[in-house]
Amino acid sequence: MALVVVGASLAGLRAVEAARRDGYRGRIVLIGAEDHPPYDRLPLSKSFLAADGPGRVDPFHTETALRDEFGVELMLGAPADGLDTAAREVSVAGTAVPYDALVIATGATARRLPGSDGVAGVHTLRTAEDALAVRAALDGGARTVVIGAGFIGSEVAAAARKRGLASTIVETLGVPLVRAVGAEAGAVCASLHREAGTELRLSTTVTGLESDGGAVTGVRLSTGEVLPADLVVAGIGVVPATGWLVGSGVPLHERDGGVVCDATLSTGIPGVYAAGDVAHASNPLFDGELMRLEHWTNAAEQGAAAARHALAPESARALAPVPYFWSDWYDHRIQFVGTPRADEVVAAVPEAGGFTALYRRGDRVVGALTIDRPREIMKYRRHIAGRAPWPEALAFAAGTAA
Repeated sequence: MALVVVGASLAGLRAVEAARRDGYRGRIVLIGAEDHPPYDRLPLSKSFLAADGPGRVDPFHTETALRDEFGVELMLGAPADGLDTAAREVSVAGTAVPYDALVIATGATARRLPGSDGVAGVHTLRTAEDALAVRAALDGGARTVVIGAGFIGSEVAAAARKRGLASTIVETLGVPLVRAVGAEAGAVCASLHREAGTELRLSTTVTGLESDGGAVTGVRLSTGEVLPADLVVAGIGVVPATGWLVGSGVPLHERDGGVVCDATLSTGIPGVYAAGDVAHASNPLFDGELMRLEHWTNAAEQGAAAARHALAPESARALAPVPYFWSDWYDHRIQFVGTPRADEVVAAVPEAGGFTALYRRGDRVVGALTIDRPREIMKYRRHIAGRAPWPEALAFAAGTAA
């Protein structure tokens, strides 16, 4: 029996840990495109970018620990480049790796800014190397321009402002995060940037980059303005890393190419499961909605479950989690549970400060966003998990606002 995990990610690591914790003693092979063993990506856009942040990115476990304590065969530094589901083999740089159970946890790759290849000072923020480069630029006092007002980009802008550096966010939409949290909550998020001194260029696109000697000096906008810049970070989304699965028979989503799974994380191909950022998984708590989540908790939970189900498919059970993520901007904590896909959004500003938005689908609450209300968010999570009716959630919100 051989368990192969493709993706030396958080989801991949949790798959390995769960297999060993549950008593599996067979062969485990962990394949990773990066040279590093799995490390925590969550701090890369948060504490790592702070002036007093850690100076290096450490792995969850060293290579020695993974080999000696977990009995894992490591294949790092080269991505998987093919899958033969009939032969049950993964191809890595010409080497065929046989499997009985397979967990796909290859995550996603960051979209690069068009025209940025070869221009120094223009980065994405997905890997340890990305974070080290952005951190070095901030340490050097870089004038910072972020393309995209999503959560990762907003955290970079916040890190720059907390150092007292000039920071500007360019966003094509008229309201930041409108697709992720709705118009009203997005407007509140925009106000956090403005209050901290981050400039916003909304309803604006990037038309090109200015450079001198191969290094970026500015960002040209559709308005004709040129923003001075020593550091440009593209936070314009990610693409599931599934190119190696094309033609394999593994079902891929028509929109972004992510792996399509049922609620047990099965792809429908015997022995093949998926987890983390790469997976579109059906969630029975939200009417079977396919969800591809780029959240730390999701990757950890799905990675462990995918390994268990791949090794013992007869014991597989449907997962019905309430998604959760958080983001730190300036001195504010933003938290979200559930899904923003809703029929109605009701927002409130509690007397004690902060902000709350509730999301209704049909006759029940399906999502909640809070800003600086950390004690409440897990209570809303329980409401959502219990399929609480909408009036009950509104009554709870009214009680906490008093």
